[in-house]
Amino acid sequence: MIWSDLFAAFALYLVFEGLMPFVSPASWRKSMLMVLQFRDGQLRLIGLISVVAGLVLLLYVRGGG
Repeated sequence: MIWSDLFAAFALYLVFEGLMPFVSPASWRKSMLMVLQFRDGQLRLIGLISVVAGLVLLLYVRGGG
């Protein structure tokens, strides 16, 4: 892996993370308040699904699928 790929991925992550608060701050704030009400198990499940989906997508994009 080339370090520039890692930095590019992190930069893209920051772009996506910043879109909602920039485009619709009120909706973003409401969604964050809803997330605060989730139980730990629910947050872990969401995290696990995100990790697995990200790994599958990465494998597909990198030619493994």
